[in-house]
Amino acid sequence: MLKSKLRKKILKIREKTNTKNIKIDFNKIIKLFKDEKINKKNIGGYYPVNFEADDLEILKKLKINNFNISLPVIKKNFQMNYYKWEFSNPLKINKYGIPEPEEKYLIYPDILLVPLVAFDKSLNRLGYGGGYYDRLITKLSKKKKIIKIGLALSTQKINNVPTNIYDQKLDYIITNEYILK
Repeated sequence: MLKSKLRKKILKIREKTNTKNIKIDFNKIIKLFKDEKINKKNIGGYYPVNFEADDLEILKKLKINNFNISLPVIKKNFQMNYYKWEFSNPLKINKYGIPEPEEKYLIYPDILLVPLVAFDKSLNRLGYGGGYYDRLITKLSKKKKIIKIGLALSTQKINNVPTNIYDQKLDYIITNEYILK
């Protein structure tokens, strides 16, 4: 199936499934960090839209646990950077209708929480098709080792995500039901 048709199908499923804003248990994140000995403190999150798995409660709890929080800002040429963000800071709406922080303090996250449309058991991710996260992961990986954690609903899992040479695998996927490693 073509990526575009697959996206439409899964987005409809996600919308039906997540009308009540299903949460991912924060304890799963902490358990993963402990089990995998992840002790980095710079987290790149996202502002959930379009029925994505909501990471805002996770980010709030990570902030309480002394993590530095950042959110993405979309740039020209399908590029994206992360900027420091506090929950008390205002957000502006970008051209896609996604809230973004002001571009004050550029951050290179150690850990990325990544939204996705679909995923498979091999940790492949299907995004929205713009390649923003694939480009970002490639760029950040040249600077340092980053941990890529996809957040999704278990209903977003498919047998095989169609991939190409530009697609970046995730290290983990956490759903409302389980963790994939």
